[in-house]
Amino acid sequence: MGDAMLDVRDLRKVYEAAGRRVEAVRDLSFTVGAGELVCLVGPSGCGKTTLLRCVGGLLTPTAGEVLLRGRRVTGPPPGLAFVFQEYGRSLFPWMRVGENVELPLRQKRLTRDARRVLVADALRSVGLADTAGAYPWQLSGGMQQRVAIARALAYEPDVLLMDEPFAAVDAQTRADLEDLVRALWRERGITVLFVTHDIDEAVYLGQRVVVLSASPTVVQEELEIDLPLERDQLTTRVAPRFAELRTRVYRQIQAAKRGTAVEKTDAADQAPSAT
Repeated sequence: MGDAMLDVRDLRKVYEAAGRRVEAVRDLSFTVGAGELVCLVGPSGCGKTTLLRCVGGLLTPTAGEVLLRGRRVTGPPPGLAFVFQEYGRSLFPWMRVGENVELPLRQKRLTRDARRVLVADALRSVGLADTAGAYPWQLSGGMQQRVAIARALAYEPDVLLMDEPFAAVDAQTRADLEDLVRALWRERGITVLFVTHDIDEAVYLGQRVVVLSASPTVVQEELEIDLPLERDQLTTRVAPRFAELRTRVYRQIQAAKRGTAVEKTDAADQAPSAT
């Protein structure tokens, strides 16, 4: 992990409408280092998406601030890309795959040839090199989400924000996409902030897991994931250390629902034994 890429400071978000006031996020702070892959996980409805949209400049916080490379985020900043859960809504069905991937590049001062190179490279990176001429509706759900990821990669972001991007695909596709994200993260050195409701996914993907409390959201715990850098769906998920870390996160989320905290006394807080 390098210097701080994202710095969330005392963030607070309150919604007010029709005489109703809801505090979604309360005095929340954490940082994400340059080149780090951090997962956010918490109870359902705790405000994970609200938090991510504030981080990405899509929502204005009620108080506090988000800094990207030391500069305050006041709107969607350059150098940041989103991948959303609902790929069917984020891709334009009347545009071909290559056109969908190229779309955000039109905001940049690039030649057509330069855009085509970036599109081709991004599609190759996600295993869809031969699909540029297809329409999204001709592809499977997992392939459509790969297109959404390719579109984000083609933009060449410093930071990739992912909002439960695999929640709408089947389990086998989800596993493939998890491995794709880790491979792309290592290959490209992008900073990734990944929101998920899946505890196993958070532990498998992340270098660090930030556990959020129930709404109004605060940071319940930040947990270092000391699993090997090389991970796979078979051996990593059956490793004793994976089970210990997963248990720790699960207990924290259950405690968050009760409004309590878990003392750091279980096996997940002990150094892994030598084998």
